[in-house]
Amino acid sequence: MNRVVLLRRGAAVEARECPDGGSPVEVTRLPVGQLAGFVRDRETSPVRWVWDDTTRWYPGLLAAGVRVERCWDLRLSHAVLRRSPVVDQALLVGAETQGWDALQPVTAADPALFPLDDPADRLDAAAEDVRQQAALAASPQRARLGLLLAAESSGALVAAEMTSAGLPWRADLHERLLTELLGPRPVAGRRPAVLEGLLTEIRGAFRDPGLNPDSPGGLLRALQAAGLPVTDTRSWTLEQLEHPGMLALLEYKRLSRLLQANGWNWLDAWVRDGRFRSYFLPGGVVTGRWASNGGGALSVPVQVRPAAVADDGWRFVVSDVAQLEPRVLAGMSGDVAMAEAARSTDLYQGMVASGAVATRADAKLGMLGAMYGGTRGESGRMMPRLTRRYPRAIGLVEEAARAGERGEVVHTLLGRGSPAPTGPWAWPEGPVELGEPPEQGGSTEERDRRRRARGRFTRNFVVQGTGAEWALCWLADLRNRLWRLGGSGTAAERPHLVFFLHDEVLVHTPEHLAADVEDTVRRAAAEAGRLLFGSFPIDFPLDVAVVASWADAD
Repeated sequence: MNRVVLLRRGAAVEARECPDGGSPVEVTRLPVGQLAGFVRDRETSPVRWVWDDTTRWYPGLLAAGVRVERCWDLRLSHAVLRRSPVVDQALLVGAETQGWDALQPVTAADPALFPLDDPADRLDAAAEDVRQQAALAASPQRARLGLLLAAESSGALVAAEMTSAGLPWRADLHERLLTELLGPRPVAGRRPAVLEGLLTEIRGAFRDPGLNPDSPGGLLRALQAAGLPVTDTRSWTLEQLEHPGMLALLEYKRLSRLLQANGWNWLDAWVRDGRFRSYFLPGGVVTGRWASNGGGALSVPVQVRPAAVADDGWRFVVSDVAQLEPRVLAGMSGDVAMAEAARSTDLYQGMVASGAVATRADAKLGMLGAMYGGTRGESGRMMPRLTRRYPRAIGLVEEAARAGERGEVVHTLLGRGSPAPTGPWAWPEGPVELGEPPEQGGSTEERDRRRRARGRFTRNFVVQGTGAEWALCWLADLRNRLWRLGGSGTAAERPHLVFFLHDEVLVHTPEHLAADVEDTVRRAAAEAGRLLFGSFPIDFPLDVAVVASWADAD
């Protein structure tokens, strides 16, 4: 398959076509306005587009009705390679390395235009591609790392397509929900009627006519003045207290969060033409999980999900994998006993059936402790049992924790590396053992506390990061399967992804294809497991719902 490297040249674009790993065999220069037609024509045969950053190239192509099947995102790949411990970093070093290190995605309001004064224009994408291919070729984990980079780049295509398509959203239903919960839309600068009523009740109960519950400092002083033993104003803390005004205060905080996060201002800013459009950012978290920019796309509360309604004649296929991270842990460690438990739709119940623990609650608590470092209390009590039954799985996270405590970098199954420790935690002479006296800054106890925290981070990093890799492979395969499933229609007429969160996807599909889409998401999940774990027998069962509204899937 040929690679076509795209470079901006002022008002023109230069396309350098190269065989995989070879020198350019053809160079084409064309005006920016002809790029979409050029890409559309070239997509008729297999090709991988190489560009500095998907957020700079793909939105304009999508706006012109052009879909790309494969790309190589140099910005995302650079970030992975620069942190990976299975890469020779000397092969990535060049005069522009710091520029690539600093390059950020863009969320341009007009997808048809390249950003003005773009730092990417000062970088040579062709030279960076040569460096990346050399670093990949020299890696002892070339196959796995290559899979990660391909999946990461496919994720960038998915993210741009989801932003372009948008999640179907009924503004009228959203406004009705807000009115039912908060009262009519208030004038600017005023609280909705329901919050005003609760405020009056709260001020009376705490005998403080000037109390502003939106001010943490003021609220804390009022609570303490009422004789309540509190040091913070978090809802969980307040739920433990007894006071005549507490129910009204908790309800006020709940509704106030809804107003701030998904109220009328959110609706005005992020819902356009019947679609909620946020910007999804693959690799936005160090573990490889996605982030979002604008609209809180990764934390849409259940109160407003009834407004996410499929178009007439369409349905949502909502899919999420059961207990993704424990299953990934079983696969990456090769723990046959845990894989056996995972053959149950409910892995935790499978652990009970195997005799590892007495109850499902024990299984869940113990696994969460193993993956997140809970070694005390009830989760700590489960650890010896889990270690005896699943020595390879528990041994893997324990080894990652010890490596983190020593100041080492750990990596996921496919090679994404954890951030190196920095600041006062990192000793100038290198890592030291727990309990060794510090020679600069901080007590021994403080250094040990930081090392243990680092161990908890690396323990979870290897599992959460590999889970993110499984999800990327799921998305990449599902994206292309959905395209083929739709026949010859446009992107808007075919089944397409509209939402993704860690282990959950929403597909918007014509109703007559819903059953086929359900089968497709299951096949893609099985393929993701095969790509990561080969023939190792680990299952990734999905909970799938075909619904008219996202809320109906809960």
